[in-house]
Amino acid sequence: MSLYFFHLRDSIDILLDPEGRQLDGPDAIAQAALMDARSIIGHDAVNGRIMLNQHIDVEDECGNILHTLQFADAVEIVYP
Repeated sequence: MSLYFFHLRDSIDILLDPEGRQLDGPDAIAQAALMDARSIIGHDAVNGRIMLNQHIDVEDECGNILHTLQFADAVEIVYP
């Protein structure tokens, strides 16, 4: 297992993950980023405004970006 940091970014701001979390490989990284994005989107929906211009960058301990998830790719929007 390795330590990965999940940073939340939009076109202006960044919210750094100072603690990181131990995960086992690329599949676990992608799944954790997806669950984080969906959790944030769900919270935003309760407040009435979903911001799909955000993304999560997952970095290793050296600061290399290993995975990026756009919020727009985390959900499927179905219109009537």
